[in-house]
Amino acid sequence: MEEILVFGHKSPDTDSIASAIVFEIFAKKLGMDNVKACRLGNVNKETQYVLDYLNIQAPTLIESVEDGQRVMLVDHNEFAQSVDGIENTKIESVVDHHRIYGFQTSEPILYHAEPVGCTSTIMYEKFIEKNLKIEKLEATLMLSAIISDTLLFKSPTCTPVDKMAAEELAKIAMIDIQSYGLEMLKAGTDLSDLTSDELIKLDAKEIMIKDVKSVIAQVNTASIPDMLKRKSEIMKSMEKVILEKSLDLFMFCITDIINSNSQAIVLGNRADLVEKSYDVKLIDDTAFLSGVVSRKKQIIPILTENV
Repeated sequence: MEEILVFGHKSPDTDSIASAIVFEIFAKKLGMDNVKACRLGNVNKETQYVLDYLNIQAPTLIESVEDGQRVMLVDHNEFAQSVDGIENTKIESVVDHHRIYGFQTSEPILYHAEPVGCTSTIMYEKFIEKNLKIEKLEATLMLSAIISDTLLFKSPTCTPVDKMAAEELAKIAMIDIQSYGLEMLKAGTDLSDLTSDELIKLDAKEIMIKDVKSVIAQVNTASIPDMLKRKSEIMKSMEKVILEKSLDLFMFCITDIINSNSQAIVLGNRADLVEKSYDVKLIDDTAFLSGVVSRKKQIIPILTENV
């Protein structure tokens, strides 16, 4: 039986990894034994915390796919964020909570998108819709992804549906949301062993903001000042990527998960777009963005409106 690969976006976060694993479980409960979860990059420390908690391995790493490969996408739909060779695959379904941009297929597919805070929230709904039993493993994965994407419900992307799903999943997983969530998020803020090149790619998304070719990268921290001690090396790595990818804008957001603010390091010939969008002045290529924690809701749409 031909294998169907399911995977999230490049520079995978907890939702991207969790939703791929959960989708494989979901598919197999429906009798689709040929679905295989994969990943498009290294697992970050937050996600590794979840995998270690469950004592499971990360999905198989893939870097490209062959023409005609059957695939299912979770937590993304933009080809720039997907596997190399995605243009020539047979996409069979998408489950996502992001904007739909430049996406097209040669024939109809199953496409499930909702304006919620996390793809795993949609996966929870799919289990309920099909009346499938949710076991502790997939409950923990989905709960972890919701906590991650909503920053423990502090992000403006969080909806009542996300909170409801998290509460129900926590019962199944037998997890205290606050204590587990804080430990999980804290695990993701230890970035001391990463090089600056690795740091800026940890959670980076290449997107077109109208005609502005951009990378919006984000890392979580408990101390913005500590992260800014590495500003010089971070900027050098950003400059390399700008040249390699011919970018107009590279925005690197350091997000304080305790106080819900971000400090942005901004480079490129369209750095002015950040100043215009947030009514700030870049000083030494940085700006403080009060209350900004969500790339999906507080960065990409605001930049798009001001191009």
